[in-house]
Amino acid sequence: MKRPGSLANWRALDAQLGPDCLRVASYNVHGCVGCGNVRDVERIAAVIGELGCDTVGLQEVYDAPQIAARTGFSLVEGTPHKWHDRHVGNALLTRRKVLAVRHHDWTWTGHEPRAALDVDLEVGGDPVRVIVTHLGLKPAERRFQVRKILELLKNTSADDRIVVLGDINEWLPLGRPLRWLNELLGHSPAERSFPARWPLFALDRVWVRPRHALLAFGAHRSPLAALASDHLPVKAIVAPREARDGLV
Repeated sequence: MKRPGSLANWRALDAQLGPDCLRVASYNVHGCVGCGNVRDVERIAAVIGELGCDTVGLQEVYDAPQIAARTGFSLVEGTPHKWHDRHVGNALLTRRKVLAVRHHDWTWTGHEPRAALDVDLEVGGDPVRVIVTHLGLKPAERRFQVRKILELLKNTSADDRIVVLGDINEWLPLGRPLRWLNELLGHSPAERSFPARWPLFALDRVWVRPRHALLAFGAHRSPLAALASDHLPVKAIVAPREARDGLV
């Protein structure tokens, strides 16, 4: 397959690749509250069904067990958090075998609870580490939380498959949190995902290390996704370990 100047078209590449490639998404579901300020778990589940992914990291999740039941995914729940009656926790839906689960609390004192769900999955016989997170609104808070990510991953092998995804809440393309993560994990492509109906900002990101294992990336735009949450989902295809030299 030739190396494109930019990431390959999702649909074309998805049709060519087998199940050994991880298809992963990040989706801030906004407590399952969408257009009209209506909470609708079934609508969120339907958007997840549109994605065509086998693994989905969720932020601001409400009633994760019901979402999992409606989509047929296995569920890994993060630590449940509420802030001013809003649901702000993380979860991971997956069809992959779960090898290990770790929880990290990265709350900035006096601010909205922030955490990370750190999961090892088996993909094509190899482990892939997936970290689901949601960073804070204040710049100093985000810098603190990104330092936590860097500390968590600094001693990992460069060959380990690592996926970091979530709502990064970084509005500035050259902001320090993005630059630091790009330096450690490789450049994350940007797709506008917020607000869902008229997306202007690339708040939702997926990093993959090694960077050449990231084969495709895009925001999922559909009429239902524009209504179900205030964020669009973003999704990526990650190459299996044995394909790193021949596929990309």
